[in-house]
Amino acid sequence: MEFIEIIKVIILGIIEGITEWLPISSTGHMILVDEFIKLTMTAAFKEMFLVVIQLGAIMAVIILYFNKLNPFSPRKYMQEKQDTVAIWLKVLVGVIPAAVVGLFLDDWLNEHFYNYITVSVMLIFYGILFILVENRNKFRTPTTRDFSEMSYKTAFGIGWFQVLSLIPGTSRSGATILGGILLGTSRPIAAEFSFFMSIPIMIGASGLKIVKFGFDFTGAEIVALIIGMVVAFVVSVLTIKFLMHYIRNNDFKVFGWYRIILGIIILLFFLVIR
Repeated sequence: MEFIEIIKVIILGIIEGITEWLPISSTGHMILVDEFIKLTMTAAFKEMFLVVIQLGAIMAVIILYFNKLNPFSPRKYMQEKQDTVAIWLKVLVGVIPAAVVGLFLDDWLNEHFYNYITVSVMLIFYGILFILVENRNKFRTPTTRDFSEMSYKTAFGIGWFQVLSLIPGTSRSGATILGGILLGTSRPIAAEFSFFMSIPIMIGASGLKIVKFGFDFTGAEIVALIIGMVVAFVVSVLTIKFLMHYIRNNDFKVFGWYRIILGIIILLFFLVIR
């Protein structure tokens, strides 16, 4: 594998590790990056690669929240174990809508909506929505500040917001965090629940991509996958820690403005420059 290809894979891993968790749309960034960084590999591998490196990002969530998500920890009392099981049950309830809808419509949505116009519009639209929701939240107190206070109805409702992320440019974390806030959860709980719901969703999506691609990898493809996942993991750890620290004292408006600016840049790039 050539050195320049390794650099490209590292850059893609960095972008994945940042944009997967911040509510700024990984698709929007990948559309732009693809114009400048093109892996000299087959189209089928690149499509699979961009999904499977998410496993590195998922490992960051599992390791950072291992104790919180582990119902078998001997250090937990029985009530704490039951609370952990309840978190997983709420996660499973939350992923049902996207799993069902995505199974039937994901390919169709990507075929018809995976273009710079849709991505730009979704970036700008949800950017404006983030700003409006945060302005509204100045005068409201969250009703859910802990997972024990989250109802299964709320979890299911957040799951329907995750369905919106099937449209490219929406951002999975953006849709679920926004949904959580609208349904009364605090910012940290909305963000963490978004992280937890990503575990079964991304593992499932990665598994399907690998099965569709097949297991006949070349040596260069294996190296690319390993490097991409490792970089995505390391960057994801730093990104998640940053986000959780940031939102304890700040709102999401800065990400809303960022989305609007990125959406405009993508429109200008493809309409004027390209």
